Amino acid sequence: MLSQYLLAAVDVRRALQPGSTRGGLVTKCAIPGIKFVNSEHNPGGGVMAVNFVQPRIEAPEPKFEVKGIDTDIFGGLGQVDRWVFAGAYREKKPGGGGVVPGRCIIEGAISAWEPDESDPTEFQGCNHTFTEVTHCEFHLGDHELFYVDHYERVLRVNGVDIFDDIRRALGA
Repeated sequence: MLSQYLLAAVDVRRALQPGSTRGGLVTKCAIPGIKFVNSEHNPGGGVMAVNFVQPRIEAPEPKFEVKGIDTDIFGGLGQVDRWVFAGAYREKKPGGGGVVPGRCIIEGAISAWEPDESDPTEFQGCNHTFTEVTHCEFHLGDHELFYVDHYERVLRVNGVDIFDDIRRALGA
C-alpha cells in the first residue's frame, strides 16, 4: 500500500543566510509544478492532432505568502538568490509512519511582491513570486523526486535523467 504524506508545517528561507527562517510568517508556499513542453502536430491529411511531449519543462514559478510585511525580502528583491522551501510531512500508512522532511531548493529571483487588501483587524497577506528560476530540485526524505538545472542541462524525474540521451546526441 502506498504512503500518504500530510503537510504539517512549512518554512521558506534563504539557503545561504543562517537565521533567515520564515516559519512564523509563512502561511502558504507553493513548490513549482512540473509542466512538460508540448509540440503540437496537426497534419493536414491526418485524422487528429497530437501534442508530443518534449524532454523539457515550462518555466517554474514558485511562490509563497506571509502574513505581515517581511522587510527582509526587500534586501535582494529582483535579484537571483538560492532559497529553500522546507516542509514537514507526516507519513500516513498502515502500521504507523513518521515525519519526513521535504526540501525544494530554488535558484531564482523574487520578482513580484504583492500585498493583499487588508484592514486593521487582521494581518495583511503579502504574496511573493519567483521568476528567472534556473535551478529547482525537490526531495521527500532521501528520495529525489525531481531535479532540473538550466545551466547543467539536466532534468531528472524520480532519479532518471530524461535529457541524458539528448545531451549525448548533441555531443555534450
